[in-house]
Amino acid sequence: MTSCRQGWKIHAYALSLMRLAEILLAWTGYFALHSLLAASCTKAWVGRRWPRLMPGYRMGFNAVGTLTLVPVLWLVHDTQSAWLWQWLGIWAWVANGVALMAILCLFASARAYDMDEFLGLRQLREGGNDVPQTFTVSPLHRFVRHPWYSIALVLVWSRDMNEAQLVSALAITAYLFVGSWLEERKLIASYGQKYRSYMAQVPGLIPLPWKYMSALDAATLVNSSGPELSK
Repeated sequence: MTSCRQGWKIHAYALSLMRLAEILLAWTGYFALHSLLAASCTKAWVGRRWPRLMPGYRMGFNAVGTLTLVPVLWLVHDTQSAWLWQWLGIWAWVANGVALMAILCLFASARAYDMDEFLGLRQLREGGNDVPQTFTVSPLHRFVRHPWYSIALVLVWSRDMNEAQLVSALAITAYLFVGSWLEERKLIASYGQKYRSYMAQVPGLIPLPWKYMSALDAATLVNSSGPELSK
């Protein structure tokens, strides 16, 4: 009887590891597809092959990103695994309060972006491709270079965590760091030394109390001479 119980436990543990591996593989595939579609070389290739599709590329990119995210989230939600930690009592209030502040910052920071362009509505309406924007430094961008990525990290790590969610949190965190690095290669190519100066003064994803850009410094950098292409 003891051997049967031990065998059942080993079998259950192996199935659990397999499901966690499936979740990691699902996130990896999702992020790989997202990065591939966001790459400049992919956009250029589509533009050469099917130029008439380019006005709807951004909207299609958002649609694919949303639709392909659903099965990944379902897989995580459907996985029954042990809780690693749960926020209880006063800590639950703190965690939810931090998450709420992050959401409010998300809505506040949206004013610094051209949301019509972000959603692809302007490109579809005007029949054009993504248009380069002028370099700007919003209030949140004075403290961190990628506010939305930072907000995503807060939302991910302020939740209760089981094994499946921990694998997801680690995968998302890794992708945000890698994704921010890839995005900044584009920004450096677009803005050159202006963006390098900005990088030297503002941290990437984790705000640091001693490292930020004052409003005056931000205005000076924005108004300085230099190449200004896409944001």
